[in-house]
Amino acid sequence: MSDIKKVVLAYSGGLDTSVIVKWLQETYHCEVVTFTADIGQGEEVEPARSKAQALGVKEIYIDDMREEYVRDYVFPMFRANAIYEGEYLLGTSIARPLIAKRMIDIANETGADAISHGATGKGNDQVRFELGAYALKPGVKVIAPWREWDLNSRDKLLSYCEQHNIPVEMKRGKKSPYSMDANLLHISYEGGNLEDPWSPAEDDMWRWSVAPEDAPDTPTYLELSYQQGDIIAIDGVAKTPAEVLTELNAIGGANGIGRLDIVENRYVGMKSRGCYETPGGTIMMRAHRAIESITLDREVAHLKDELMPRYASLIYNGYWWSPERKMLQIAIDESQRCVNGVVRLKLYKGNVIIEGRKSDDSLFDEAIATFDDDNGAYNQQDAEGFIKLNALRMRIASNKGREL
Repeated sequence: MSDIKKVVLAYSGGLDTSVIVKWLQETYHCEVVTFTADIGQGEEVEPARSKAQALGVKEIYIDDMREEYVRDYVFPMFRANAIYEGEYLLGTSIARPLIAKRMIDIANETGADAISHGATGKGNDQVRFELGAYALKPGVKVIAPWREWDLNSRDKLLSYCEQHNIPVEMKRGKKSPYSMDANLLHISYEGGNLEDPWSPAEDDMWRWSVAPEDAPDTPTYLELSYQQGDIIAIDGVAKTPAEVLTELNAIGGANGIGRLDIVENRYVGMKSRGCYETPGGTIMMRAHRAIESITLDREVAHLKDELMPRYASLIYNGYWWSPERKMLQIAIDESQRCVNGVVRLKLYKGNVIIEGRKSDDSLFDEAIATFDDDNGAYNQQDAEGFIKLNALRMRIASNKGREL
């Protein structure tokens, strides 16, 4: 422990990370640098400064990373249509490599020889933070207090605060029973009654969206403009990446879009039940697939769909900075060169309905696809030979008496 002189801590200003500051100072006798990232969690981050100062922290970083987060992490992921285990849009997973990168940047700037985080030893986040840190700074030391200390309950943490004169902000009113994590892409809920997979999520748990049955009786229409796979405008008005996601969250939430209740397989081996609200991301996923449907070659589209589960698992498991994820990203980004155009959507009571798509790069040829007279653009007699050649191996096997 004596070789740890300075530690960069991912700091929220909450109970856990406030305890970690003091614990690091006492256990490792080191200087602590705090880093707080604003990635659109919807809470004021500036109060973390005064809280850190009260704990004796001299180097405090509070960064607005919303644009970088959406531009360099969320948008590239959505070009791949990434979904983990068929449902989860990876809202927590994709934020971790950004935080890990900034922690390493700060460690390099301040001469710190270690980083620390408040992720528990049961979850995925410890893996995501640490894989990212080791990829970007191989020799960095990682301190994960939840794997070292015995402060494994809220009561023990509060007792530690009392013993060490750590101010704790006790929120008035009923305390939420859920462990929540939010950023511009989603908000997640775990714990409480959700630990029973048979128990339904309580109606008052949801923060970002109305229930679909309570959404307006009149649908909302909007048009999303795409350039190389990314949304650049809403209803013809140019937007930055963070502005796109912020606006779609508001529109989607108001129409009851984006709620999800799943049991997922964590990388550490256990199953975990969680609920998620991803209104903007749900709209983005449907719209992106719609614009790809007219702009991507068939085999490119199918290959992307084959690669997607591996790409999604890499992000979920914390391998954003791995060479294989970077390799896949190059292929995905190459596929998006012609993914340009406009998608028209109807949002209604939890549903995202595609109403139209158009593009100057469209591969949809009405002269060939029409059921009316195609004026010779497609010779239907060609299909006979095509079918017979594709049936050849099955015909040979059948003639040999083999069971198919």
